[in-house]
Amino acid sequence: MDKQLYPEPTVGALIYGKDNRIFLMKSHKWGHKYTIPGGHIEVGETMEQALIREVKEETNLSIFDIRFIKFFEVIFDPHFHNRKHFIFFDFTCRTNDTDVILNEEAEEYLWATEDEALQLHLEDNTRRFIERVKKI
Repeated sequence: MDKQLYPEPTVGALIYGKDNRIFLMKSHKWGHKYTIPGGHIEVGETMEQALIREVKEETNLSIFDIRFIKFFEVIFDPHFHNRKHFIFFDFTCRTNDTDVILNEEAEEYLWATEDEALQLHLEDNTRRFIERVKKI
């Protein structure tokens, strides 16, 4: 484990497509479970800018109607490939795009209803996020 001086702020996107299905991707970073796209916030970048950039880099999707939902901490989670202290800022958003191109962080992807998603092998934080959004 690298010596980390401060928690790393990151963003994540629960993306809704035209048919109101959500985008999920399977990632080796989370033990080959389904998760949402996202990543670190660069210095000088707003959370929304980071979200737009990370989603584009990981999925090729352009997003809009970005809404902050919640934040939470993950401290040295043994399920993540790199044990660090993270502060996650999670958002919902929409896309009209259908041409998904995954980068090396994802193994595969799918679109699912919220209920279908909750039946999948989800990363724990992603499961809690979907469950919370369903209550809104």
